[in-house]
Amino acid sequence: MKLRIATYNIHKGFSQFNRRMMVHELRDHLRLLGADIVFLQEVQGHHRRHAARFDNWPSEPQYEFLADEIWPEFAYGRNAVYDHGHHGNAILSRYPIESAENQNVSAHAFERRGLLHCEIRMPGSERLLHCLCVHLALNEHGRRHQVGALIDRIHRMVPDDAPLVVAGDFNDWRNLIGKRLADALHLREAFRDRNGKPARSFPSLLPMLRLDRIYVRGFDVDHVEVHHGHPWSRISDHAPLSAHLRLLPA
Repeated sequence: MKLRIATYNIHKGFSQFNRRMMVHELRDHLRLLGADIVFLQEVQGHHRRHAARFDNWPSEPQYEFLADEIWPEFAYGRNAVYDHGHHGNAILSRYPIESAENQNVSAHAFERRGLLHCEIRMPGSERLLHCLCVHLALNEHGRRHQVGALIDRIHRMVPDDAPLVVAGDFNDWRNLIGKRLADALHLREAFRDRNGKPARSFPSLLPMLRLDRIYVRGFDVDHVEVHHGHPWSRISDHAPLSAHLRLLPA
């Protein structure tokens, strides 16, 4: 079985520096990636002020608006909650989501983070695919704590022979996390597997920092791509990443 994966920090549906509301363009171009499963970060679940300010602000949560008719299954993990709304991570899927749970891994009260964990029923396979969407802290101490929570959850909740994808915005600009995940979980980073290094994904106009990742277990990586420059640089400050995966026999 072949599987197309994409991960994207959508910056709450706004362009870099919050200059323009881009959620409609985001939906149009997200479809062009042809992904079976999409891992999204900074997804606006609700924002009362934006809804009042913009006439074309979607009436439904962003994850529902983006999923539309392309991804019939979706899950949302609400992380940051404030007076006028909330945002978090989301997973959109062409295939049935059997279960979904969001684990709070916030390192402190001022930067709310979570691990969104879904079990997805893949066609032609009896094994469930485990998907975890992450957005880690800006500071290294917080990231160490959150990677520890990620490793602990996978050890507890994911069978050793189950296919696994962990994707999102790791904020790992010093490239310290990959070895820890490889040693503890035998995860391989898709871009490192194909190109020797994780992808440069930030800022989207001219990517310099390697912040976003796709880690896999139980798959071969056939193709990877960073989608940067126009029109992606108008949509968000991060560039989306995509990977074509091939499921290995059990």
